[in-house]
Amino acid sequence: MNSVSLVNLHNCTALVLDQNVTLLMGLNRSELLQVLKEALDRSLQRELLRDALSDCLHTNQQRPFDLPWWQKLVWSLVYAIILMVATGGNIIVMWIVLAHRRMRTVTNYFLVNLSVADLMMSVLNCVFNFIFMLNSDWPFGSVYCTISNFVANVTVASSVFTLVVTSFDRYMAIMRPLKHHMSRKRTILALFSIWFASAMLAIPCLLYSTTNSRRYNSGNTRIVCYMQWPDGSYPNSKTEYIYNLVFLGVTYLIPMMVMAVCYTLMGRKLWGSKSIGEHTQYQKESMKSKRKVVKMFIIVVTIFAVCWLPYHGFFIFAYHHRRFAETSYAQHVFLSFYWLAMSNAMVNPIIYYWMNTRFRLYFQQIICRCCCVIGRSNLRSRQMHELAGFQRSGILPSHSGHVKSLSIRWRHSNAETHVQAFKTNSRSICEKIHSRDDVAII
Repeated sequence: MNSVSLVNLHNCTALVLDQNVTLLMGLNRSELLQVLKEALDRSLQRELLRDALSDCLHTNQQRPFDLPWWQKLVWSLVYAIILMVATGGNIIVMWIVLAHRRMRTVTNYFLVNLSVADLMMSVLNCVFNFIFMLNSDWPFGSVYCTISNFVANVTVASSVFTLVVTSFDRYMAIMRPLKHHMSRKRTILALFSIWFASAMLAIPCLLYSTTNSRRYNSGNTRIVCYMQWPDGSYPNSKTEYIYNLVFLGVTYLIPMMVMAVCYTLMGRKLWGSKSIGEHTQYQKESMKSKRKVVKMFIIVVTIFAVCWLPYHGFFIFAYHHRRFAETSYAQHVFLSFYWLAMSNAMVNPIIYYWMNTRFRLYFQQIICRCCCVIGRSNLRSRQMHELAGFQRSGILPSHSGHVKSLSIRWRHSNAETHVQAFKTNSRSICEKIHSRDDVAII
């Protein structure tokens, strides 16, 4: 309200309350706001009056955050990279674990759950929310506004809860190896509990998400997707501010502290303790494997903390500094923080590839297959093009059966080397996968 001129505030107040504007001219800004507050509190159509007041106050304003086309192009390219890598990488991780029996361990099931959450965030929320932030307009309807907000909070909570459960599982395996036994039934129960707790935490998104239209000068309009709490919307709603604090504590601060304690104790056990006597070769390999697994998860948790801290802190900061949200660079700041948070979904598959032998070899196997299929397709199209050219030039007869037979023999003879190379490469990768039982087994 502070950015609205006093004249405009007088006019809109008179319009909403159906009063003569001359009767309100003697009131200052604070008195007008008090009159509006009392009128809204008494009215049974509080939401309609609030929307009418908002429309009136924004009618003579410029459309906010309307970026030039080149800035939109740059942000689109930046977000397209993380979306492609996150989508492809997490799908591959899910395929590696679910399609290979040797990869179906308890910890890997938790990694699949983490990939599912990251994939949902990338596909069901990030794409649509990025378009909304880029254009300051929500063209996807009120129903998907609710779905998008719900998916965003559910997937964030599910990711961090999965990391917490994984840290407990690793803690018990290292600190209490004789008592550690996570059966398939317990694993399924843990995964169900993760998603149930995440859904409960995101229920306010189902209750209060809505859309509204804003009008600006020259007939410009935009639709916003936001959460309309009983006491208003962000950043004026104290209820939403409290919810953001609770969400920050439950999905960030408390889990980070718990995991920090768990991995600190595991680190002291694996790197700090010195046992008496010589270790057998099996004990050395087991210790080496546990250290690499714990190191990988420490990196995963650390990157998660770094990626999500600015995003969580933005809403707390904007609540206490209202004018910041109205500045011209606020959109770029939020887009940067949101990109950093979304990039966490891209980073995890890269970490698995970098630090885990089995994942790396399976990734290589998929890449080899894709390259072979593309190579075959390109070779086939090139050969058919050359055959057609020979036929037109009269070098080859135009009889279709002869050309088809020749094409098949030519294709088989020329592709034989590529196929043999692919089989050899795949066989070598598979032998490596089945021969390595150290860090590969998570």
